[in-house]
Amino acid sequence: MTKNKYYHIITYGCQMNEHDSEKLAGMLENIGYNNTNKLENADIVLLNTCTIRENAELKVFGKLGQLKEYKRKNPDLIIGIGGCMMQLEEPVEEIYKKYRHVDLIFGTHNIHQVPELIKKIEKNRERVVEVWDQEEGLIPDLPSQRESEHSAWISIIQGCDNFCTYCIVPYVRGRERSRPLEAIIKEAEKLAAEGVKEVTLLGQNVNSYGNDLAEEIDFPLLLEELNKVDSLARIRFMTSHPRDFSEKLLLAIKNLEKVAKHIHLPIQSGSNKILKEMNRGYSREYYIDTVKEIQNKMPEAAISTDFIVGFPGESDEDFEQTLKLVKELRFDMAYTFIYSPRSGTPAAKREDQIAEEVKKERLNKLMDIQNRISYQKNQKLIGKIQKILVTGPSNRDENVYEGRTGTNKICFINKRPDLIGKIVKVKIDSAKSWTLQGTVVE
Repeated sequence: MTKNKYYHIITYGCQMNEHDSEKLAGMLENIGYNNTNKLENADIVLLNTCTIRENAELKVFGKLGQLKEYKRKNPDLIIGIGGCMMQLEEPVEEIYKKYRHVDLIFGTHNIHQVPELIKKIEKNRERVVEVWDQEEGLIPDLPSQRESEHSAWISIIQGCDNFCTYCIVPYVRGRERSRPLEAIIKEAEKLAAEGVKEVTLLGQNVNSYGNDLAEEIDFPLLLEELNKVDSLARIRFMTSHPRDFSEKLLLAIKNLEKVAKHIHLPIQSGSNKILKEMNRGYSREYYIDTVKEIQNKMPEAAISTDFIVGFPGESDEDFEQTLKLVKELRFDMAYTFIYSPRSGTPAAKREDQIAEEVKKERLNKLMDIQNRISYQKNQKLIGKIQKILVTGPSNRDENVYEGRTGTNKICFINKRPDLIGKIVKVKIDSAKSWTLQGTVVE
């Protein structure tokens, strides 16, 4: 009797990494492995890494240290590590030399090679390092083992051409490569046929979709075509670069029924000086005009953003400009981060780095203001009807179910197994800064 083989994947980082982990799971299932949530039962453990912030890398090294004991107990255990962190020479060398229990190292550009690399390890019992320095066109379409039956990611563009001075992504994900329109539509139709109600289109800058294609195709046109897919109920996307956010795109979001009325538009800083030094390609004034245009033409939309505090050379006045912008534009949500130097980026080489205690103080100020604004905006939803896609039990309480509104706000309802995978109307009863609580309207 053949012994069942199991895999366990640990994911760090963004939605791109989560989607890549679903692809890794799909490929492992195809070669005979089954998923296990228990690390001690796994025959293969894969770490899918992130390198955007230093803390993510520290977590990876910590986990590798823990896995050494699992390898000691089970010498046949295959331990592999991939993702963005492995596109950098320094961590690859460190892992190869210091973590001898790691069997496989692979990169973002050759994720599709993982099944054959694993078979090579199984056959020869030798360590394998296979990291492509550059992308060779699009990564092939791969099988995917989704965590949710009703929501799915769809990658529409890989890589990034923006080269923000703090960001390592263009170096580890490569330059922008758009997937053919037909391939995206085909994937969406397949997902819808399988019962998926909501898709999220992924790209470092979805607004750039189609720029590198021979056909005259752009992101608004892609949204129009996806809006026609039967059985698909909701289309989300992230992330939009402010510099490339057009009126044509705004009208598409406003007019297309299935496109969620939520726009994530990272600004990073409210200071023109810092924006220029970040190489963001727009000014504070341009960004404010863009957001106000969205608010005027689509007042029902929710707008979220990203901020990095403590960028090299950020003065008190620069930070004050960020706070003023937050108070003026009143975002629904903001994801706030402390600047973390990434080796290989221009910003990391600067000598005017900000002290950690100053970064933390600024972060707390920014979060306090944004949390109050988010609370105030959510309070205005009390008594109103919102449509949510019910995804299942909440992580915090199995007797409470949760879903997301079209504006991407988490909403809790009483336990209703019959509603999982359905979009239902909910009357909002109470609200906090980050969540809503409501009652299903029959």
